[in-house]
Amino acid sequence: MTISVDATAAGAPLERVWAFHGYDEINYTATPEGSALLGALAAAHTAPVHVRSHFLLNTGDGTPAMKWGSTNVYTEDAAGNAVYDWTLTDGIIDTLTGAGTFPFVEIGFMPEALSTHPIPYRNASTIALNGGCFYPPADYTKWAALIREWATHASGRYPDVAARWLWELWNEPDSAYWHGTFDEYAKLYDYTESALHQVLPDAPLGGPAVVAPGGDFLTQFLAHCATGTNAVTGETGTRLDLLTFHAKGGVTVSGDHVEMDLGNQLRLHQAGFGAVAAVPQFAQTPIYISEADPDGCAACAASEIAGAAYRTSPAYGAYEIAMMKHTLELEAQMGVKLGGVLTWAFTFPGTPYFAGYRALATNGINLPVMGAFKLLGRLAGTRLPLTSSGARALDDILASGVRGPADVDGMATLDGAAIRILVWNYHDDLVAVAATPVRLAITVPPTFGSRVRLAHLRVDESHGDAYAVWVSQGMPASPSEAQIAALQQAMDPESLVPDTTVAVGAGGAVGVDFDLPRFGVSLITVEPVDLSTD
Repeated sequence: MTISVDATAAGAPLERVWAFHGYDEINYTATPEGSALLGALAAAHTAPVHVRSHFLLNTGDGTPAMKWGSTNVYTEDAAGNAVYDWTLTDGIIDTLTGAGTFPFVEIGFMPEALSTHPIPYRNASTIALNGGCFYPPADYTKWAALIREWATHASGRYPDVAARWLWELWNEPDSAYWHGTFDEYAKLYDYTESALHQVLPDAPLGGPAVVAPGGDFLTQFLAHCATGTNAVTGETGTRLDLLTFHAKGGVTVSGDHVEMDLGNQLRLHQAGFGAVAAVPQFAQTPIYISEADPDGCAACAASEIAGAAYRTSPAYGAYEIAMMKHTLELEAQMGVKLGGVLTWAFTFPGTPYFAGYRALATNGINLPVMGAFKLLGRLAGTRLPLTSSGARALDDILASGVRGPADVDGMATLDGAAIRILVWNYHDDLVAVAATPVRLAITVPPTFGSRVRLAHLRVDESHGDAYAVWVSQGMPASPSEAQIAALQQAMDPESLVPDTTVAVGAGGAVGVDFDLPRFGVSLITVEPVDLSTD
């Protein structure tokens, strides 16, 4: 298998669309595990990290719970007058911004005092979507006042809100997250847009965060914003700064192994891109896939979801990286503008170690997918041409997934005087196979001189995989201090080999040989040697 990188060629700035993360449980944000993970995410990425969560406007006391959250920002007195309280919201946003991340503000859901169906207000269970928080407002004017008050408060408390935050209305209104009609959602959007931009004229707002990008709801929403009647102004159209939809690949158990479905994931991306491209007015409006994941239920343990064993495996990280790269290919193929691809996974405080929730960390221990994001997040600068004899063509993956040959591919960047090459070995089937020998051929610029330093970081089952170490410990429910220390030592990307200095060959040639296991991810960094200090 040969992978070639030409670091002498001109390239365009890298689109770092992966610096987006989210989770249901907004009240987990300010927990010790939550705040630590947010700081780790900010440090992992070279691009600004945006964080999206559900339940920002829900009524309640802020007690953390799975697939539930509350901030109690809006109640009413006995006379029906609004009472605003930002105490819990401030704690959440302070934690986000204090960690160095920025809100991707999901405006939802409906406060109890505004809901057309307030009782019962909370969902009947963690998998039910039948609470009063998912209904339209009884009074759209009061809803608009809430949005104005929240925007005013946020802009007064936090710097650069209009420039650095992203805003989105609701979550999956084409599902049980919205117990209203399309027209009621469109009306809610019009009132939200008017209210937000009265306070923050430059704030980017959009939607509709649909669960089915190929369905009618997204098409209707685009038509409403383009040519529909605005419920606030009575004029034609509504301002739309960004577009959002969701996509879940799907996992199953096939025979004796887990099977993922990258092809289905990308087909959903294709459907959403196609819907946007079909409306000339919005064809270049930034698209954010505000949930993009291998499967649907983050708060379901591996014992509850067939196929969820991928979550503790390096397969999760390899899937995410391959999906990001091929989504960028799809963007270029379809001529749309991709703003970001958001991974819906975080942490679940108080749950058992490695329980198989869709998470980046468990009890403060990073899972292999977090290590993969640490490698991916290092890419920055100009994207370099990369060719791989083992890369699967986008059209092939769209047609049939990665079910035959593996997808052994990569991305490369030139960032100042550093060449960074990310290489992965992805397949939909979680089965044991022999590692793939890789020959990495790099052409470095003349300015790199006669010698370069090579560093090679890896995540696979033997490197950066704390879960594998936990299994080797006997899967302790309550690891000892020594066992936790071993898990912490094993949880981050590791050097595959010691850093080395090598001579540059004729024409700037540098070669690196290594074996890449299935689902392995490597980051190779090439830098010139400073002869004055070497």
